[in-house]
Amino acid sequence: QVQLQESGPGLVKPSETLSLTCTVSGGLITTRFYYWSWIRQPPGKELEWIGAISNAGSTYYNPSLKSRTSISRVNYKNQITLQLNSVTPEDTAVYYCARSATFTQRGDRSLYDSWGQGTQVTVSS
Repeated sequence: QVQLQESGPGLVKPSETLSLTCTVSGGLITTRFYYWSWIRQPPGKELEWIGAISNAGSTYYNPSLKSRTSISRVNYKNQITLQLNSVTPEDTAVYYCARSATFTQRGDRSLYDSWGQGTQVTVSS
């Protein structure tokens, strides 16, 4: 059974870059035909899809975040990474990585077969 674990700093200052890593075990990130997504949930709000990377390395982004987002992977470490630039307090959220067998731009948990436990990121000076 595949397991996902998010990691990164819990506190980021405004205007800085948020960098998170999702370490995958129990399965390879290059396995066909999975998609690996980053999703976040701000306090009191719904889940928001940030973007995804496919097993082949293609990337997809939420249009509202695309200009500030970069998703990549480190194959030999079996990791997916997220960078979100120029953060503001509105980027404060629990950030999750998740796997799906089909491409989706929704944050609906039922569309994913595996989720990480999430990591809290707070943007504050």
